[in-house]
Amino acid sequence: MSNQTNGETKPPCLPRNGLVKIPAQANGLGSASITKGTPAMKNRLCQPSSVPAIISPALANHSDLPIPSLASPLSLAMLSGVPSPSGAAVVGLHSSEISPTNGEVSSLEGLPNSPTERQLAVDEKILNRLFWYFSACEKCVLAQVCKAWRRVLYQPKFWVGLTPVLHTKELYNILPSGDKEFVNLQGFAIRGFDGFCLVGVSDLDICEFIDNYPLSKKGVKSMSLKRSTITDAGLEVMLEQMQGVMRLELSGCNDFTEAGLWSSLNARITSLSVSDCINVADDAIAAISQLLPNLTELNLQAYHVTDTALAYFTAKQGYTTHTLRLNSCWEITNHGVVNMVHSLPNLSALSLSGCSKVTDDGVELVAENLRKLRSLDLSWCPRITDMALEYIACDLHKLEELVLDRCVYEITPDAGLSYLSTMSSLRNLYLRWCCQVQDFGLEEHLLENRKFHVFCLLLGCPLLTTTGLSGLVQLQDLEELELTNGVLGPHP
Repeated sequence: MSNQTNGETKPPCLPRNGLVKIPAQANGLGSASITKGTPAMKNRLCQPSSVPAIISPALANHSDLPIPSLASPLSLAMLSGVPSPSGAAVVGLHSSEISPTNGEVSSLEGLPNSPTERQLAVDEKILNRLFWYFSACEKCVLAQVCKAWRRVLYQPKFWVGLTPVLHTKELYNILPSGDKEFVNLQGFAIRGFDGFCLVGVSDLDICEFIDNYPLSKKGVKSMSLKRSTITDAGLEVMLEQMQGVMRLELSGCNDFTEAGLWSSLNARITSLSVSDCINVADDAIAAISQLLPNLTELNLQAYHVTDTALAYFTAKQGYTTHTLRLNSCWEITNHGVVNMVHSLPNLSALSLSGCSKVTDDGVELVAENLRKLRSLDLSWCPRITDMALEYIACDLHKLEELVLDRCVYEITPDAGLSYLSTMSSLRNLYLRWCCQVQDFGLEEHLLENRKFHVFCLLLGCPLLTTTGLSGLVQLQDLEELELTNGVLGPHP
């Protein structure tokens, strides 16, 4: 289970910037990459080579359990004081390995004959507690050790919150005759996966997935299609057949139209994300507003959506919808903000990132009408000035997170940032590429609020020096600080 180099024990999974990669093996099973669910990495997409990958947004909190002392995190045998199994292969998920009953998983060979040591290695009570401490990547490796370990690890509780990412080429096996056969997905069903991300699939691939995954009809709650050629017909078939889908994501899918949304969207959907789909415009928002009365979250990146579309939301959605993210909706202006705040008065999270036509007046409308906001993203809004921060500080008393990335020139350290120091509820502040931030503003204003948990200064704050940053020691509750590639000015 570990690599031996010069007498040292090294785990096969070496993290780098939150990315864990399993190296390719001589057995031809390929490799897998897994992105850990840390705040800084949550938006990074896995890029697997020949086997499915898994994205982990978060694992269950098991801090109440005692942490075992292991020389290598992948070796249970070391816990018992014996060598690691010699025949354990370092592999990821593979279509030929996903069934625990295929009989090809090795046993715990190489262990001493002591009954106590063997019993410890396969004791399900111990394993059920121990396996909580491993990452998703390591669980994929450990499941290949023996049938006993796989039986324990294939319990659904160890895979909650994980979403398998399957590319088109991973959905088929090539037979000796040259024909393609859809892979066996039984191993995914045993682990109870209720969400999938399919990349580069067609209508036929989706139909094959529905026919071959045992839980597809009722058990799949979340579906994500990325860079796929799904058409209106395919979208309609998918949502008609998969009756359990409540969360839907369409990203980079340019073959479906607004008519497909009208014919396929179902009232059971509560979360919808649409991005980089060229056929999405105002009529798509009309379909969403009319057909999804129970919508709680809408994430939209559409370059052709105008102010008119934001008036389509119904009265019921005004009560149910709590999250709205409008990313790079370039045509949205302050008039659209007027429509939005009257249609969706109960929002708790709002993003206007990249809505470059929104000005301070639009922010004032948000602050006056959306008093329940806890998260506000105004990144890449170049027309936002100090006045907008004054509106936010005066009216949004429940705001916990504020993103001001790339608000480059109009926010000043003296006036603008001084308003933020009065916000007692603010916990997370993001100031990436805010060029006007300097030592004085940081020390005299921002550090007066000593309850920050996440304080990000990432890339391009050239006026900051080590003197200003040294004041961050006052933030006793600080949990995360980003200074990656930050440019620090000279010490005065």
